[in-house]
Amino acid sequence: MTRKYINELQEQENVNEVFRASNKQLRPNRNGALYLQVDLSDKTGTVTARLWNANENIYHLFENGDYLQVEGKAQVFQGAMQLIAKRFCRVKPEEVDEAEFIQTTGICVEKLLETMHSLLDPIQRPALRGLVKCYLDDQEFMDRFTFYPAGVKHHHAYRGGLLEHVVKMMELAKLIGDSYEYLDTELLLLGTFLHDTGKTVELVCDPEFAYTDIGQLLGHIPLGISMLETKIRQYETETGEKFPDALAFQLKHMIASHHGEYEYGSPKLPMTVEAQALHCIDLLDSKLAAFHHLLEEDLNSSSPWTTFQASLQRKLFKGLPEQRNELKNEQQHEPQNEQAADTK
Repeated sequence: MTRKYINELQEQENVNEVFRASNKQLRPNRNGALYLQVDLSDKTGTVTARLWNANENIYHLFENGDYLQVEGKAQVFQGAMQLIAKRFCRVKPEEVDEAEFIQTTGICVEKLLETMHSLLDPIQRPALRGLVKCYLDDQEFMDRFTFYPAGVKHHHAYRGGLLEHVVKMMELAKLIGDSYEYLDTELLLLGTFLHDTGKTVELVCDPEFAYTDIGQLLGHIPLGISMLETKIRQYETETGEKFPDALAFQLKHMIASHHGEYEYGSPKLPMTVEAQALHCIDLLDSKLAAFHHLLEEDLNSSSPWTTFQASLQRKLFKGLPEQRNELKNEQQHEPQNEQAADTK
């Protein structure tokens, strides 16, 4: 029987399918009656489901990460698809194909890693090369860095999303570094590689995406700086040489300031030209990825305009029908990736 994926759901369509549950909550409505809200996901996306007239017993029938057979109806609410559930039951993990429930980057992971190495390999300064080696030789770190998402709900929130985000940024950093002679391109490339390394400690991916306790308490910026300090000590121990203070300070500052504004969680504002460049590159890639996701997920398929996007306070223009069809045809004729993202 053909599976019905989340990105295929239509308004008022009856649904009877298996999904992975996360972020379950028991909430009161305006009249004080309780309802169950839970995020349901498969490999194509996530939809919020609501079960009316719920109670504590229903809430405890399953845990986050469980697979649920859900019966209900798809419904558009405030421009987003939701699922009004009638009933659900737990499904044993051995009865499902886990690959059907893991959202992954659409770019071949091996190609992303190859690009990353090609951008890091030309770094000449011994201290910077040695520091890079300390990270790349750490297999536990690299496993997380390769397969973790860049976030739980916002941009690049899928397996391999962190690697995709960082590599795209590094490609931009190389272009910008080559275009502005006053930028230290090696420092910018390394700072870009390091800026989100704290997310490998901040997040957990087992199986749903969530924040660790230390991630909730500290956040990825101080965790990334702490990791950098550890790797610098490792470099000094292994080489017997002092890592230059000036480089250490600048790399820490790039991690500390990459969000760019205090209100966005940056403990410091960018105060070096490389830090400012990093912030701009990070903002560009994350905003474009989020923008693209909204266009791809829009339910208003017959219109060149999306529904109103509350997060952006505007509608988005998807292009005229003939433009969209031409682009879709071009994408369909592109060579497929040799290897999809690993579901490790």
